[in-house]
Amino acid sequence: PAVIYGRGNLEILKNKSLAVVGSRKFTSYGKQVTRSLCRDLVRAGLTIVSGLALGIDAIAHQATLETEGLTIAVLGTGIDDQTIYPRDNFSLARQILESGGALITEYPPLTPSLKQNFPARNRIMAGLTLGVLVTEATLDSGSLITARLALEYNREVFAVPGSIFSPQSAGTNLLIKNGAKLVESASDILQELNISPAKQGTIKKIYEPKSEKEKKIWHLLSADPLHIDRLVKLTRLNPAEVNSILSLLEIEGAIKNIGGQNYIKI
Repeated sequence: PAVIYGRGNLEILKNKSLAVVGSRKFTSYGKQVTRSLCRDLVRAGLTIVSGLALGIDAIAHQATLETEGLTIAVLGTGIDDQTIYPRDNFSLARQILESGGALITEYPPLTPSLKQNFPARNRIMAGLTLGVLVTEATLDSGSLITARLALEYNREVFAVPGSIFSPQSAGTNLLIKNGAKLVESASDILQELNISPAKQGTIKKIYEPKSEKEKKIWHLLSADPLHIDRLVKLTRLNPAEVNSILSLLEIEGAIKNIGGQNYIKI
């Protein structure tokens, strides 16, 4: 496009980046592989690019933020607060900006959600990055358009295999059949892009709780957000104790408050 509109840290458009895309409807397998691969790719220094859509796109952005990485959302609408779409991911868009990421689009402010704009924006994701990773996709997923465009732009195309019985993996399996590089781990991608994996010394050790109360809270937390009120109810500890333990865990770098007193392990 002749013009790109942007918000946030636009310097990261110069970073080495990879597009991570997939279907809106996903399985637990798709969620797991997307989270795992994005975390490892971020640790190796890649910026993750996706489309802020529901499903795999949102999971890719979230996993990047949870790993304290940088992510770029390419929108099919304007980038102003009024027209960011889908509205369910408005808070995610804010988190991307607050975490040093960026929102970009070819559409001027106040451009609403129009069906034809979303496949068109896929060419920006393909052109901006070193390649495209499709983690889970049906045969009619728009992510297959992104993969085709990547090939046209002489970019790498990667895909995660899935069950032959799962419609959610039919698209990725087809990509592999047609020549996309099969991905079982982030190292498959990093080797192809000639990028060194994260050094062992840079990977955090698993946190060990220091008390029984801390252990209760620690074992309830995961990569999925959990609200402090839910922790109070599940642990049967008083709110002040839970708040104090959460603060200590944050200081240790073991967990993160992602907003609204929702916590995740990192």
